[in-house]
Amino acid sequence: MSDAPQKSTLPIKVVPSSSQDCIAGWLGEVLKIRVRAPAERGRANEAAEKVLTRALGAPARIVAGRTSARKTVEIAGMSEADVRRRLPRTGS
Repeated sequence: MSDAPQKSTLPIKVVPSSSQDCIAGWLGEVLKIRVRAPAERGRANEAAEKVLTRALGAPARIVAGRTSARKTVEIAGMSEADVRRRLPRTGS
């Protein structure tokens, strides 16, 4: 058995320049995150990481898609099942 820290990944869609920072809900299997920050110089990415980290209580960082609206986030210390359980199934 490995003692490696548990990590999971999650597909997200970031909507920059929104009126608020929030988790907007699910688009199928993709989590939609709205952020006030603009999509320039990584600001929206940083804001999305903060929103998700705050919602999960675990560090989240973008590992793929930094220049795209659709990204992949890695969450440290949580299984995929735990991540999905903590996030609301509301939204579009």
